[in-house]
Amino acid sequence: MKVEGIFFVLITLVLFMITGCSNNGGTTEVTIDSIDAEEVLTLDPDADIFQFDGVIYKTNIDWVEELSLTKNVQIGEIKTRNDANTDFNNEMSNKLPVGAKIFSAKERGDILLVEINEDILKYLAIVEG
Repeated sequence: MKVEGIFFVLITLVLFMITGCSNNGGTTEVTIDSIDAEEVLTLDPDADIFQFDGVIYKTNIDWVEELSLTKNVQIGEIKTRNDANTDFNNEMSNKLPVGAKIFSAKERGDILLVEINEDILKYLAIVEG
């Protein structure tokens, strides 16, 4: 076998190895996972939280409280209250009363507004990223 033939075979093998070791054409998928009630309450046992669509929302966050937000459409309400443990389901809260109405905010998708007796509370989605 000539030197050119060996060189061709080596280049071909290197190209196959590079192609075989790539990660889906060079793209990387980033996911954002939700934090569960247990994690939030471990970090802050006094946190005022509720779960909606599998995401935990928390209030009394300084920078969120400073935002000027407009109540949009009602998307749910608190159906159960759980102040005994960290096993949460959707529309469950540890401090909000049953029947409290949950609204989306016109300005932000990661904040929900909860109305209780004409008061509006701001809750931020707690996610890890």
